[in-house]
Amino acid sequence: MKKLVLSTCALAVVLTGCAGMTDTQRNTGIGAGAGALAGAAIGSATGGNRNAIAGGAAIGAAAGALGGYLWSQRMENQKKEMEQATKGTGIAVSQTANNELKLAIPSDASFDTGRAVIKPTFARVLDQFATGLRNNANADVRIIGHTDSTGTDTINNPLSIERAASTRDYLISRGVRSNAFNIDGRGSREPVADNGTDAGRAQNRRVEIFVGERPPQG
Repeated sequence: MKKLVLSTCALAVVLTGCAGMTDTQRNTGIGAGAGALAGAAIGSATGGNRNAIAGGAAIGAAAGALGGYLWSQRMENQKKEMEQATKGTGIAVSQTANNELKLAIPSDASFDTGRAVIKPTFARVLDQFATGLRNNANADVRIIGHTDSTGTDTINNPLSIERAASTRDYLISRGVRSNAFNIDGRGSREPVADNGTDAGRAQNRRVEIFVGERPPQG
């Protein structure tokens, strides 16, 4: 029980010590602290000896810091590179809560209405994006296509998949390993704006790319 109290105090130190950190460092630190506390609790509950508690805390800290994926310096660098590459294009670059790099590409930068042929602006961004992916053997890439509500599901569902597939195929043609990818199409089912306006429909016609870096194995 004393060790659990100590772990709780350690977590408090992690939380109060986050001042002055970047968002990435703060989130990783908080996750590690919370994971360590949970791991220590597991170790205590399953035997209570010092080695079990220490081992549980270490495993918990690693899992908490990862948050599902590892946000490495390489991922941070790629995020900065993509922010530079997408300036003025309308493409949004962000880090998700699950430590994935996300690119949200609206239709005016990616595809013409009703088509799945990549536009030149999008191609230039993908050329830069492929460079970072080629250098990351542990990257998982999800590409999800979306449409607005114009037309029927019979048209929209396959079109959204075709756009995701077209994006994947372009990146593969630039040397990214084919087994890094999973693709999906959501049709018009997940709008981010009002389909009742032209501006809203333009935002809903989009492709989203997510990149997560798995921790090294072994």
